[in-house]
Amino acid sequence: MALPEISRSMLKNSLVLGLFAIVTVGLVAITQLGTAERIADSERAAKNRALSELLPAGSYDNHPQDDVHLVHDPLLGSKGNSPVYLASLDGKATAVILQVTAPDGYSGSIQLLVGVLADGTLSGVRAIHHRETPGLGDKIDLAKSPWVLTFAGKSLQNLAAESWAVKKDGGAFDQFAGATITPRAVVKAVHQALQYFDAHRAELLKPVEKPHD
Repeated sequence: MALPEISRSMLKNSLVLGLFAIVTVGLVAITQLGTAERIADSERAAKNRALSELLPAGSYDNHPQDDVHLVHDPLLGSKGNSPVYLASLDGKATAVILQVTAPDGYSGSIQLLVGVLADGTLSGVRAIHHRETPGLGDKIDLAKSPWVLTFAGKSLQNLAAESWAVKKDGGAFDQFAGATITPRAVVKAVHQALQYFDAHRAELLKPVEKPHD
């Protein structure tokens, strides 16, 4: 029995709409994939740039990106493993760079690289991923503010435990106008990273074992 004209029209429209939906979903998926790859490439580039910025010139002759191992400790803020990059000069360890998570940022977790010289002094800190509020919490980003540079040169030895806080909490670090949660989270994460380094110094400064061919 032939379909009534109206039924054939509805079927045709349904097929067209279904095909349109399939094509749209496919285009969205392709766009998201391409965007995700660009974001990942951008984050890798930012991490490599930060790694080089955190190491004093002439203090290493290896490729820290390649001399990396994974560790796990609550002090580093991540539920999973965290990478540790080793810098060395003439085969002797000169610094490590810890990838640290501040889980209590205003808009979620903040990913940091924390450079620590072999003597336990901070060589620097960089934020490599965050979603903090533009114009407020994003001042942890060196491109937006020099605030993060205040960590360089500090250590557990030259700054008392109670000073590892923002000034609003009685500490040594400035907070941001209208945004205290973000710098508070970063200061706490950096302090904990130094505590982790202090507890595991000998282990962290050991040469990275690489698989044999």
